[in-house]
Amino acid sequence: MRTIFRALIKALRDRGGEMDEAVIVFPLLLLIAIGLVNMGLLGVAAVNAGNAANYGARMGAVAQNNPAGVARAYAGQAIQAAPVGTYSIAVSGGGAPGNAVIVQVSYRVPNYFASLVRFFGVDISPEFSGAASSNFRKEGW
Repeated sequence: MRTIFRALIKALRDRGGEMDEAVIVFPLLLLIAIGLVNMGLLGVAAVNAGNAANYGARMGAVAQNNPAGVARAYAGQAIQAAPVGTYSIAVSGGGAPGNAVIVQVSYRVPNYFASLVRFFGVDISPEFSGAASSNFRKEGW
């Protein structure tokens, strides 16, 4: 009985250790969480840009008139499905049947991690950027 009582008293005296561990672990968990949010935003933007490029190029390829305009309009419409960051659309080609309709969607996503790592003397870009491209041959009837 005495040993159980002594062990309980010792455990109650040693309670300050958990706070020390929390002070060390919490900032690391916060950095990991912010990094995961950044990568999630980047992934959503990349997939959204790829889908918009494919959709715009396909719709431009089957359009009878003004394939570049149709491709741009449908790519812009597809981007609105999940607007994360900022996007720009470039369309080229079209014209005669058999020519390629090329849609390139560029995206920029804020990097929330950049402001935190500056405290450690690391300088990284305040935003992520990338591009997705798709081309389809213009169909003709």
